[in-house]
Amino acid sequence: MAAGQDYFDAAIKILGRLRDTQIEAIEKAATICADSIAAGGLVFLFGSGHSRMMCEEMTPRQGGFVGFVALVEQALSNHFAIVGTNGLRGALHLEKYEGYAEELLRNFRFGPHDAFIVISTSGIRPLIVEAATGAKARGLPVIAVVSTAHCNDSPAVHSSGKKLTDVVDVTLDNMCPKGDCILDLEGLAWRTGPVSTLTGAMLINMLRVEVAERLLSRSITPVLLPSHQIVEDCTADEQLDLFYEAYRKSLAHLYR
Repeated sequence: MAAGQDYFDAAIKILGRLRDTQIEAIEKAATICADSIAAGGLVFLFGSGHSRMMCEEMTPRQGGFVGFVALVEQALSNHFAIVGTNGLRGALHLEKYEGYAEELLRNFRFGPHDAFIVISTSGIRPLIVEAATGAKARGLPVIAVVSTAHCNDSPAVHSSGKKLTDVVDVTLDNMCPKGDCILDLEGLAWRTGPVSTLTGAMLINMLRVEVAERLLSRSITPVLLPSHQIVEDCTADEQLDLFYEAYRKSLAHLYR
C-alpha cells in the first residue's frame, strides 16, 4: 500500500501547514460570520462543481447551526452522470460564462447584516469572481476559500483581469498545490490524489467552531442540527424540530 501511505503522509503535512498558517485568517473570518449571525443576518456559502461539497459540509450537517445557508445550484454541481443529461460539460461551461452569477444572486434579497463565503480551489473562473464581486456590490463582506498557490500561478480569466483573491475581504488558503492533486505515480501523465476536500473541510469546520465560540461569548446559543441517528435519545427529535423552525425563521428577509 505504498501509494496510499504516501498520499496519507503528504496530506497530513499539508494539514499541518494549514494549522500553522491559517489561524489568523480563520479568526478574521469567524468574526465576520459571528457579527453577521449575531445581528440576525445570514452567512451564504457558494461554490460550483466539487466545491459544492464544502457548502454542504457547513450546512446541513450534524453540529451545524442556524445562520449559514448553502447556495447550491444544480446546474453547476449536479453532474454525477458525467455525460448525457446533467453531464459535466454543461457545468464546466457555465463556470466560464460572464453574467451568470449575477442572475443567480438576483434570486435573493440580501440583508444589511449578511455575509458571503465563496469556495473555489482555482479562484479564477468568471462565475466565482462575479459571485464575489456581486456580493461585495451588495455590501456584504466576502470570505474566500481558495488555493492561493493555484490562484496566484494562474492567469485571470474574467474580462476584468481580477481573480477571487483580488475582490474578497479575507482569504482562507486550502494549501492545495496547483491542480489540487498531490501524488505522482509512474505511468500517469497527470497527478492523482486530490486534497482540497480534506483541507477545505478542515477550514470549514475550524471556522464553524470558532463562530460558535464567538456567539457563545456574546450569550447567543446557536441552534444546532443534532445527530438524528442516536435512536435511544428522544431529545434529538425535539432538537431537530427546533432547528427546522429556527432555520425557517432565519430565511424570512430573503423573500420579503
